[in-house]
Amino acid sequence: MRSVGWMASGVLGAALTVLAAAGRVHRHRTAELRRIASEAANGLPPVLPPDREYTVTADDGVELSVEEFDPADGGAPEFTVILIHGYTLDRRCWLFQRHDLAHSTSPRVRQVFYDLRSHGRSGPSPRHACTLEQLGRDLDAVIRAAAPEGRVVLIGHSLGGMTIMALAEHNPELFAERICGVAFLNTSAGDIGRSGLPRPLLSRRNPIMPVARRLSRWEPGARAVDRGREACGNLIWSLTRKLAFGPEAVDPALVELMYTMMRTTSFEVMIDFLALFGAHNRYAALAGLQYAKALVLGGNCDRVIQCQHSEAIAALLPDAELVQVEGSGHMTMLEQPEHVNAHLLDLISQCAGALPRREEVV
Repeated sequence: MRSVGWMASGVLGAALTVLAAAGRVHRHRTAELRRIASEAANGLPPVLPPDREYTVTADDGVELSVEEFDPADGGAPEFTVILIHGYTLDRRCWLFQRHDLAHSTSPRVRQVFYDLRSHGRSGPSPRHACTLEQLGRDLDAVIRAAAPEGRVVLIGHSLGGMTIMALAEHNPELFAERICGVAFLNTSAGDIGRSGLPRPLLSRRNPIMPVARRLSRWEPGARAVDRGREACGNLIWSLTRKLAFGPEAVDPALVELMYTMMRTTSFEVMIDFLALFGAHNRYAALAGLQYAKALVLGGNCDRVIQCQHSEAIAALLPDAELVQVEGSGHMTMLEQPEHVNAHLLDLISQCAGALPRREEVV
């Protein structure tokens, strides 16, 4: 028996040694990829300086940071395009879109980007206001301030797409009168736990969620988690690469960009907004979009919000184009920007001749 115990101990020790060695190799490999990413960042499109930058005050007093971009050639824009980013990200995720849309001449558009509350450069939100209903009202405030008149196209990624649905639920008249086009990228109208992220993670009944919420509300605990995220940077970088992007080769600079955006989102904010996904159900709100031209786009390798959600949205919109991006994960606009931008520009071109929707209905 003693010899068996020695053998088991030897096998266990060897296994632990192999795992430790594999861990070191993985860390070195990730560190090398991040070094390459820092060097490759210069190969990304230049960050265009905004023509205007200001804040919009939400109805509860939270300051939302906004940027505007005029057409690059100086021509007069035909309408406004507003782009809304996703959970734990900020407006930098639209890097490729802001460049291509700024150079569009058929039609020319004015672009508006803003950071969701508690994200990016926008002000912090009270915990009770980290809801989709409030995000919909925030978008309404941005439209009233940045595009008080004229036609509007809305483009939303993930949580940004859900924000558009919340606006349609809150103010459907706006879609009948002024919003002539909508693009939903990698998003869902509800039942997210059915596929993609597992239901236990998103469910209010998940026993981990109350503990995480309490930890996020205990300042020393939240600080400790944020310090731990910094200490485990390479591991989180690897998980970001695996979960947010598809299996195809991805420029490490894009992974680093997404990691940087996520790193600036505190653990407290992540928990406050994560809770809303489990309760999200806005299939009924899609009825408010029946007069808008629509693009519904998803990645067939999206591990966060699978393509079935895009199909479900498109099935309820009578004038929607459904696009499945092969080999792409959750960050389609970063992974395959040329493909995505071609469809966005096609949607915008279709909207160029669109009349105000209420006139069409009369």
